[in-house]
Amino acid sequence: MDVSPVTLEGQLVRLEPLKPSHRDALFAAASDGELWNSDLTIVPASLEATEGYIREALEGKDKGIYLPFVIVHKPTERVVGTTRYRAITPPHRRVEIGSTWLSASAQRTGINTESKLLLLEHAFEQLECLRVEFLTDVLNVQSRAAIQRLGATFEGVFRAHMVMPNGRSRDSACFSIIASEWPDIRHRLKSRLSSGTEAKL
Repeated sequence: MDVSPVTLEGQLVRLEPLKPSHRDALFAAASDGELWNSDLTIVPASLEATEGYIREALEGKDKGIYLPFVIVHKPTERVVGTTRYRAITPPHRRVEIGSTWLSASAQRTGINTESKLLLLEHAFEQLECLRVEFLTDVLNVQSRAAIQRLGATFEGVFRAHMVMPNGRSRDSACFSIIASEWPDIRHRLKSRLSSGTEAKL
């Protein structure tokens, strides 16, 4: 299970390996909706904070626990957010998809669906994962609903799982997709995107 930097491309989005040169574009994406005002996600609130955010992600990549991406909206070539593989565990063929956020104008469009499809395809079909996990703040109703729409199974709540930047102790809702479920989920996600029912940016 060789989790190396890779570019993943669909019809609507391109996931590119996160680099220090993405700082300004990524902060512009965070500024669209001032995403840092929510205490449900960790989003950088300044150029300096974005630089630190990228540095931490790349340090995790060097340690083999993260593989971070920027999400590029292909029709406009604009960076609209970020996502990553987390908790990469090759001996058990398991990854988590997380640290995902999208600029306000990119939310509730097909961007998140296609991004997740690309990541799941790569995880199950190239990395040959047995399991892909999703963790989100138990209070983040929008995120939980989006994960469930992917077809992931809710497995429970990790209590006092994380300390958020404001000091709040976060409970995390855990979801998963396993390899045997992937063919049906892949078909449903592709059908959603091709039907035109997803909103456009």
